[in-house]
Amino acid sequence: MTTTDDRTTAAAVDPGPLIKLTIADCAAKVLHSAVALGVFGALADGPADADHVAAATGLHERMAPDFLDALAGLGLLERTGDRYGNSPLAEAYLVPGTATYLGGFVELTNETLYGTWGRLTEALTTGAPQHLDPDKGGFVGDRHKDPEKMKRFFAGLDAYSDRMGVEIARAVDWSRHASFTDLGGARGNLAAVLVKEHPHLAAGVFDLERTRPLFTEHTTRLGLDGRVAFTGGDFFTDDIPKADVIVLGHILHGFDTDRRRELLNRVFAAVNPGGRVLVYDRMIDDERRDPERLLSSLHMRLVSQDGSEYRVGDLRTWLAGAGFADSTAQPLLGTHTLVTAVR
Repeated sequence: MTTTDDRTTAAAVDPGPLIKLTIADCAAKVLHSAVALGVFGALADGPADADHVAAATGLHERMAPDFLDALAGLGLLERTGDRYGNSPLAEAYLVPGTATYLGGFVELTNETLYGTWGRLTEALTTGAPQHLDPDKGGFVGDRHKDPEKMKRFFAGLDAYSDRMGVEIARAVDWSRHASFTDLGGARGNLAAVLVKEHPHLAAGVFDLERTRPLFTEHTTRLGLDGRVAFTGGDFFTDDIPKADVIVLGHILHGFDTDRRRELLNRVFAAVNPGGRVLVYDRMIDDERRDPERLLSSLHMRLVSQDGSEYRVGDLRTWLAGAGFADSTAQPLLGTHTLVTAVR
């Protein structure tokens, strides 16, 4: 093939998708900055012009027009004439102080993703996880040395678990069960959501003992002091509290296959007969073709020694091997998969 042929072939292929992919992080950074500056809160009372937004957020007049119009182009703001308002998406999830606010999760990803993904090439060539300082997040974000930064880390997770909890509360027939334990439930936010939605449930959280003070503070603030029990321990060495339902969210993706099987065996022993296990992660489709799920798996390999996402079919095999039956899978929030199985 000649050089001319190469150019002809290239000319027939639109480079647009490649260019968009090359600058994809720019859109995410616009979102991160808008949350950090309080743009969506500034428009919570209704549409306003750019001068109002700039005065409320500190936007420089030189940057404001392109920044606000970019937010509109991304579907986060709506522009009518010279006035800007929150889009339905932003109104639902990005206005501070609302029950569905996800800004804390946006801030958490901004703090934790860029440092680790900036080391991707090194990880790809060495195979070594790129651990950051614990106070900068990453997979070891729950090991903050600074208690205030640890609270901030968990607050980011809470922003997401609020919505996840509502979905799980609706996805399962909880009337058939009397109790549940959230394995690795941190400071109890998901458990709190489930208890509020289904008050008949006896709720528990099982996590490392160092999490107990944050759990107590958080559940007390939510008015659930004594309503959710905390048990401190290690998944692999301590007895998992027995319950009708055990929830594993964002847990299995932190371990290799052998450890996953081991943990599911321990969970099976802890689930009461007739109960069930709930597992949610950003699981990979069985054909391994979904790029977003594969990027999530690559992220886990990047920030942990043995972690990765896993296929739904693999999980169902592990569950059957542990003794569970009748496993089912369903989408969750459009980003995750929920797999349930019966003991």
